[in-house]
Amino acid sequence: MRFLVDENLSPQLARLLNEAGHDVVHVRDLGLTSASDAAVLEAARRENRTIVPGDTDFAALLAQAHLQRPSVVLFRRQRDRRAAKQARLLLDNLDAVAEDLEVGAVVVLTDDRLRVRRLPLLPE
Repeated sequence: MRFLVDENLSPQLARLLNEAGHDVVHVRDLGLTSASDAAVLEAARRENRTIVPGDTDFAALLAQAHLQRPSVVLFRRQRDRRAAKQARLLLDNLDAVAEDLEVGAVVVLTDDRLRVRRLPLLPE
């Protein structure tokens, strides 16, 4: 799977996911440090990468624009926010959400829950 880790998460998360066999870059690897969310979103779309941010801004942008891609993986309500814990949480749940991420989804991972919303996000 292809991921783009946003700047508010550790580059170590990208390294750990790469070591697990995924194609992962951190925004700094693309020269996008301090870039606008729109620029990061466009880079993810262009490179067919799922964005892994530390906040909900990208999900909100996708909802506002009714976009179907790129997918987003959010970590929420974690007691332990270290990169190793986040990598393990994503890897442990990846099989369950891989198909959703391929077609476009927002996936929210917590220590004890998994939530998937297919894109585009429309008013309920």
